[in-house]
Amino acid sequence: ANILLFLGPRLGLAPRAEAGRLWAHQLQLTVADFVLETHDTHHPIAGSLYYEDQRPEAKRRAALFLRERVAKFLGYFEQVLSRSRGRWMTGGKLSYADLSVFQAIEGLRYAFPNATARRAFRYPRLMALRDSVASRPRIARYLASDRRLPFNEMDIWRHSPELDR
Repeated sequence: ANILLFLGPRLGLAPRAEAGRLWAHQLQLTVADFVLETHDTHHPIAGSLYYEDQRPEAKRRAALFLRERVAKFLGYFEQVLSRSRGRWMTGGKLSYADLSVFQAIEGLRYAFPNATARRAFRYPRLMALRDSVASRPRIARYLASDRRLPFNEMDIWRHSPELDR
């Protein structure tokens, strides 16, 4: 988040005004919390333990995460978009917060495809944001390229079918 706070203005991916930059930073910190909670569905006891060593706890944690926490995070981001003065999280221009929310949605779609598909209709602005980011020409080229690392089972966003309820 701090790297993005520094680089965002330099790359044209943050609002110009200080208040807007701090708002983007706050959104990024919330995305970071969301990513951590997603990670912890596979490591609910300790990150140093293998998923296989904490499967029963992971099933319980994932069920609670999908039932309670996903709705809170996505609901919050949906509300941010409904109050925004444009189609992006911070207003009328794409910011790093939009890119991070895009990646979080993509990660959810990989890790929990069934649960995410069942809930997506509740967040039309977020799904539109996801589509808008993905359809930007340079981003679309990157997403279709070999440079984009695919989601996998050794990364933050892991798919375990037994957790996708």
